Amino acid sequence: MAACIALDAMGGDHGPVEIIPAALDILKKFPDINLILVGREEVLDPILKANGAAVNDRLRIKHAPEVVEMNEPPSSALRSKKLSSMRLAIDLVRDNTANACVSAGNTGALMAIARFVLKMLPGIERPAICTTMPGINGNTHLLDLGANVDPDAAQLFQYAVMGSELTKAVQNIASPRIALLNVGSEEIKGNDRVKQAASLLANSHLNYAGFVEGNDIYSGNVDVIVCDGFTGNVALKASEGVAGFLMHHVKHEFKKSLYGKLAALISMPVLKSIQRKIDPRRYNGASLLGLKGIVIKSHGSADRLSFFHAIEEAIVEIEKQVPDKITNRLEELLIYR
Repeated sequence: MAACIALDAMGGDHGPVEIIPAALDILKKFPDINLILVGREEVLDPILKANGAAVNDRLRIKHAPEVVEMNEPPSSALRSKKLSSMRLAIDLVRDNTANACVSAGNTGALMAIARFVLKMLPGIERPAICTTMPGINGNTHLLDLGANVDPDAAQLFQYAVMGSELTKAVQNIASPRIALLNVGSEEIKGNDRVKQAASLLANSHLNYAGFVEGNDIYSGNVDVIVCDGFTGNVALKASEGVAGFLMHHVKHEFKKSLYGKLAALISMPVLKSIQRKIDPRRYNGASLLGLKGIVIKSHGSADRLSFFHAIEEAIVEIEKQVPDKITNRLEELLIYR
């Protein structure tokens, strides 16, 4: 049976103008995937036609008259936007009509609505946002990126379990190396919360590798890095800023002189390769882990390529049955309450 993904077609800075072309690209690449565009039918239909497409057996529209605005308070979206594209897309996952939901909308609202509608997995107290970070020696999953800015040690341990199972599933790593993000690699460094989480991990059956610092995020020497949501969000946004900074100045320097332009022409294949490796769009699609269902958060400014990769992340998690694997692992570790 083909998997089905619900897309919040009205979410993000660009909405259906970028989301619909990404959806059509997915349908071309994955013949066993069906999609549901959730949003205002009168808006979606003309954009589908403009892209030479129409509703069919694999692509249908679920009309949603309301939209959660990007700056709308999560509590307001949860209470008063029950017919929003975001809410109805998540409802489709709850009702087993869709296997996953992907949204580029308001992160706080998405988290609040998903947690309310889908509920938490047994043994998980708070959800976490997890994404893939490119590294020299391989990719690393970093969590939490903002769902919970003040977790306790037990919740950090739960994040480690979820990150480990996600990495096992999507990267086929038998025993992912897990580290805690800290201000130093020495055992005496860090606050009490991090030290307590380290003790829990060291005494578990997880593959705990100790503390890492911020400059280790892109080394690829560990597979999962765990931190609180405040720290993780700052690390992610700083990384995106640095990538943009580097590309801006590289382009600027090459354009300054005729010699620079000639050098750029010669080195273009190398520059394009580097750009692909650090392009945040190719790593778009953060998992909302801990929910009884698969929800993927796309970057709010996602373009066609970015949103395509976010949908791809949902496809992988459906195939690998990530929520079930997290639940099974929690049972093995006997941390159900």
